[in-house]
Amino acid sequence: MKNRKIKLLIWDLDNTIWNGTLTEDKVTELNEKVKDTILEMDRRGILMSIASKNNFDQALQKLEEFQLAEYFIYPAINWNSKSVNIKEIIKSVNIGVDTVAFVDDQAFEREEVKSELPEILCLDWKDIPLILDMPEFMPNFITEDSKLRRQMYQSDIKRNKEEDQYIGPKEEFLASLNMELTLNPAKVTDLQRAEELTVRTHQLNSTGYTYSYEELKSFVGSDNHKLLIGGLVDKYGTYGKIALALLTCTEERWTLDLLLTSCRVMSRGIGTIILNLIVEQAMMSGVDLFAEFVPTDKNRIMLVTYKLAGFMEAGKKGEVIILQYDKKREIPRRPEHMKLTVKI
Repeated sequence: MKNRKIKLLIWDLDNTIWNGTLTEDKVTELNEKVKDTILEMDRRGILMSIASKNNFDQALQKLEEFQLAEYFIYPAINWNSKSVNIKEIIKSVNIGVDTVAFVDDQAFEREEVKSELPEILCLDWKDIPLILDMPEFMPNFITEDSKLRRQMYQSDIKRNKEEDQYIGPKEEFLASLNMELTLNPAKVTDLQRAEELTVRTHQLNSTGYTYSYEELKSFVGSDNHKLLIGGLVDKYGTYGKIALALLTCTEERWTLDLLLTSCRVMSRGIGTIILNLIVEQAMMSGVDLFAEFVPTDKNRIMLVTYKLAGFMEAGKKGEVIILQYDKKREIPRRPEHMKLTVKI
């Protein structure tokens, strides 16, 4: 926990973001360093939300007066307990509880949240001037994807709303998004984002391993490795770089050392599509295809993905499960609802 990085900072409002209580006082000013902190968190790619006991419309109007409303996704402003609201926010963002921080002026509220969600980092309002210098809030790199993270989540909200309202088969909805997936060898300019993906992605990570910038750089241009990075766009805009795959290659055998995809594209089946593309290329190259899987407390879904794609357990090496693709299976078809630009 001491080395964790915060992905989501949830704020209380009264006597935390601003001075005073909205339902009782005339709120006219923000607390010290609040605006600077919010702007810098956004630049660093740390998402933010609100968990506040208040009237929603009144609170949102006040945030708009302070020109801050746009910085918060999935705000939970109602009279429910803070822990209930925070659970809903975390579910909506789809991240781990241990990557969330909550700041509130009331010790009672922090204790209530901590009792229900012990992995959350709870902070007092007095900590606000210190937040920017806390290591938990300092990403190793600030990438272009980091700077656009909030906007990408806001685009996700629009997509999800359209999906909820769509009447018809899911395949038709996916086709209506005009998705374009790219999968190409990573360049040096991709490596900061590649490292960030290994650090931030836990649930959809086949090994749970993280790789440093220098380690990843050693794979670029290597004759024995393929480091692939995937990006996705649709009619709403870019999802950014959302997938990473690392292959060790010989003349007779490819081993998929790492496969990961961002949780934001889970419902788009991107992990399965990329895995199928690697299978396709391996079979066309006439090599045996293996994959390494290391079980963690979060990534079981990746083992299911491998097995549904035709991989079978072939052995173990310590904690590492060795999987092998069944070459008797037909090469999987490419999806019809998505444009693919692939170079493996």
